[in-house]
Order: sequence, then C-alpha cells, then structure tokens
Amino acid sequence: MATTRIATTNWEGSLMEGAGTVELNSSGVGKFDVSWPSRAEEANGRTSPEELIAAAHSSCFSMALSHGLAGAGTPPETVETQASVTFQPGEGITGIVLSVKARVPGLSAEDFKTAAETAKENCPVSKALAGAPITLEAELLS
Repeated sequence: MATTRIATTNWEGSLMEGAGTVELNSSGVGKFDVSWPSRAEEANGRTSPEELIAAAHSSCFSMALSHGLAGAGTPPETVETQASVTFQPGEGITGIVLSVKARVPGLSAEDFKTAAETAKENCPVSKALAGAPITLEAELLS
C-alpha cells in the first residue's frame, strides 16, 4: 500500500526579504519558520529545505541499513546517521555526506561497510536525490 505525506509552506514577500513557515501536515508534529538567510547564511532558529532533506535522508538511510542488517541475520543494536546537505546559492545542493556509526554484534567492519553502501544505494531518499553526489562514511563501533 502506498502512502502519501504532506507538508505545506506559506511564504510571504520576496525571496531575500520574505519569510515563511513549513508545516508537517501528515504527522502534525510541527510548524517551522524558514527564510532565505536561514538557508544561505546562519540558521538562527529557522530551518531550510536542506535541513529537512538531511532529516529525511538520515532517517531513511538508518531504516534501510537496519533492515538490511537484520535481513542478513545481524540486527544492529544501534545506528546513528548524520546527513550533511551542502547548499551553494546559485548552484543548489552540491553534495550530501552520510556519516553512520553503528553497533552490530558479530559483523566485520568490511561487511558493515558493504551493508552501509547497499543501504545508501537502495534507500528511497538516496534514489530521489540521485542528482547530487552522495558520500558515505561508515564506522562500526565495538
């Protein structure tokens, strides 16, 4: 069964002087302020499309990796993923770095890196973001 998730942004004013809010309608968990300065300069308590993409990517990748590891008979104890999305004004998103640290009993570092690479390639958000270079840093914790 397919699912659809909805978010709505209300923007007022021009790009440089304006501001808006993005609301996560499907979950109802919040409404967040957005502005050009929060995207191209400092966050200053506001979010950006890139931060929201980073949240989506880190959670999707963590789920994909956990699923792949469990399917291979080595379920993880913990998976912590940070996604860093770089935005360059005038160019767009120029790169994404996924940094994952996980504790997976009974798994070699080599097998972990292979599983992480597979998750990176097959995570639905990675596929949706295929136009941007995605780099993976994987560390198996003991």
